[in-house]
Parts: sequence; C-alpha cells; structure tokens
Amino acid sequence: MIYSKKRELVLDYVRAACTHPTADEVYAGLRAGDADVSLATVYRNLNQLAENGALRRITTLSGPDRFDGNITPHLHAICTCCGRVIDVPRAPLPDLCSIASAHTGMVITGMTLVFHGICNACSANNKAH
Repeated sequence: MIYSKKRELVLDYVRAACTHPTADEVYAGLRAGDADVSLATVYRNLNQLAENGALRRITTLSGPDRFDGNITPHLHAICTCCGRVIDVPRAPLPDLCSIASAHTGMVITGMTLVFHGICNACSANNKAH
C-alpha cells in the first residue's frame, strides 16, 4: 500500500480510539482536530486499511461497521441497545480453530466470533426507568 498522509491520519485516529469508531466518527474526530479530509477519503482509507490488515472491521447487526486499531487476536461483544463494542480476550477460550479443523478436516485460516448482549450502562438505564 502506497503511503498517504491522510491514510496515516485515519489509521492513527482509529488506533488511538478505544471506542471502535464508525467511519462517521472517524471523520468527525479528524475534522474536530482540523484535519482536511473528506468523508469519502475516510471511507476509502478505512476500507483499504481493513483489507490490508492494518485495522479490523467489525460488522454489527444493526448500524454501521466499526473499526478496531487493535489487530492482536481478541474477540468482541456488541451491545444490542447502544451498539457499544467491548474487547474480549481470547485467552480463556479453547482453540476453536483447532476444534473446527479436527471436526471438518479443513485448514482453518481464521474465525469470527462476536458476542451480542446488553452492556452494563444500558442495563442500568433500563433498571432506572
């Protein structure tokens, strides 16, 4: 991938964010920091960075994709109320790729596992009403 200053800005923003931002959130954050980028540039660069493995794309059940600058192996839990994405370590889980490979005979090259539920903040809000 050819170097681009705007791509670097997008990558740095997502890596610094702990919120798994959407493309619109990346755009708003960069514009608030006086970066001269268009929304189309943000989308294009997020897609290229995700395709090249520099970022992870998180597809949600409802709502826009989110992006994760942490590309180390981990899982995600997504709140079905507010859409918040929370990192989940893989360490306590069994090696699901090996299990799937043994069961299917396939060479497993990766997996996607996402937990869905209601986050603590949304649970507290529901109890308060």
